[in-house]
Amino acid sequence: MEGTLKDFHKIELASRNELRVTGVSEVHSFNDEGILLETSLGLLTIGGENIRITKLNLDQGEVAVSGEMNSLVYSDAGTFGKKGGSLLSRLLK
Repeated sequence: MEGTLKDFHKIELASRNELRVTGVSEVHSFNDEGILLETSLGLLTIGGENIRITKLNLDQGEVAVSGEMNSLVYSDAGTFGKKGGSLLSRLLK
């Protein structure tokens, strides 16, 4: 069954500095302050400091991240790319 691994979404966070995510189909953007992932359950924004992707396997739908994670925020995939402010400002409208 192809696509089964990407359809299953799971997050494992250890001590706020090691994160493993499954069910990832795309990495939209990343820098040392955050990562925007598209998952089977919507967009996932990971915020923090000194964020690094330590493992990326989109064929298996897996991403591993290290750094100091401060936030994990889900949003609908339809909000990605809309103009008119930050993700937070769109959520508060």
